[in-house]
Amino acid sequence: MFKQARWFLLFSLIVMLVFGDLWSGSNRRAGIELGAGDLLSPGSDSKVGGSMKKYLFVSNGSKPSREQQMSREKVILTNVSIPCVEAALDLGYKVFKGINRVNVQGLECDYPITFYNSNTYRSLFDLRSNYIAFRNLLAVLRSESIDVIHCNTPIGGLVGRLCGKIAKTSKIIYTAHGFHFYKGAPLIARLLYKTAEKWMARYTDVIITMNQEDYQAAKRFRLRNNGNVYFVHGVGVATSDFQSVIVDQDHLRESLGLGEDTIILISMGDLIPRKNYSSSIRALARTQCDRTHLLICGKGPSLRSLQDLALELNVHDRVHFLGFRKDIKELLTLADIFLFTTYQEGLPRSMMEAMAAGLPCVASKVRGNVDLISNGEGGFLCHPDDVDGLAKAIDTLALDSELRQSMGSVNLEKIQEYDIENVKKEIRSIFERELAS
Repeated sequence: MFKQARWFLLFSLIVMLVFGDLWSGSNRRAGIELGAGDLLSPGSDSKVGGSMKKYLFVSNGSKPSREQQMSREKVILTNVSIPCVEAALDLGYKVFKGINRVNVQGLECDYPITFYNSNTYRSLFDLRSNYIAFRNLLAVLRSESIDVIHCNTPIGGLVGRLCGKIAKTSKIIYTAHGFHFYKGAPLIARLLYKTAEKWMARYTDVIITMNQEDYQAAKRFRLRNNGNVYFVHGVGVATSDFQSVIVDQDHLRESLGLGEDTIILISMGDLIPRKNYSSSIRALARTQCDRTHLLICGKGPSLRSLQDLALELNVHDRVHFLGFRKDIKELLTLADIFLFTTYQEGLPRSMMEAMAAGLPCVASKVRGNVDLISNGEGGFLCHPDDVDGLAKAIDTLALDSELRQSMGSVNLEKIQEYDIENVKKEIRSIFERELAS
């Protein structure tokens, strides 16, 4: 409850900072003017494109190291932004995008984009960074007379919509990658987060959601100008990339210390409490099939406690902490079952990748997961703390190769709805309706 109160307090502080900037006038913008540093990359001159309309995409990310902030490496866009950037470009918009780099001038990219230093990170409690993010974005909106701002993720959504309101941006789009008020969340969290989202919806013309629970919730919000709420199939997965993987399975098994008859479970994601890897390890310890091994791909602050738990439950030789891996596609090809006991998701990319690799899933029955898996069809769904139920589901699949195959086939068919090409079509349709006029 204390953490939720801190969230609400910080939210209020940011709002006061926003309106404080509005009240004090343009003189306070000195110091973050576009000519005062490396805020925008070349090509941002308003003369470029003449009457061309302007679209800006912003989302938060992990806080980079100083070296990453100063990087001159080519900017590689991900599926989070590619469908939106392509749709905006196709509709004739000049595209701006926030990235977390200090010197954005001259950066190479496969798309004709003007970058700016967004300084937008994931922590709501990093007040200084969030204030800089707010000031930088507002400077770009005012200087460039941006017509459309498309904000994503919690911090990007908060800062983006507040700045858009102050700058009187014509169209404000928000993509919710998973509302923080969800079924199963603590009551105080649901109340505070839902109140915040309802409030911010008044500054929003379009909300795009990625799961049915969020879609139904957003439809009850009152948007600016009687705006619209849409559903899309996530950010998209290049499904074909997971179905044409060539790997020496014998060599990979040997490198991981796995025998030929081992039933391999795999999990991917940050090692944080929200992902609930402890239930996965406890379930593994209760399985009747002792040939099951669990590969955990990811890093994070929970590593030591999870290692201790595996040792305590005497499954330390069956739980393999692999850290950050660049060969996820190969590991998914090797695996037999995807195990995912998370407490909270929007729409899990890791599960979509596992489905694209043709794996059956044993997963927690939470938002996002239930959009992807129907219990008993593409896998099994259990309460995230139902260790016995999870263990039983693992055993059922581990002891029946035909069932693994049939459920994997169901997932291969289901995941086609979430293919990146389909998501591009969905986003293009939304943009044509909302931005073409």
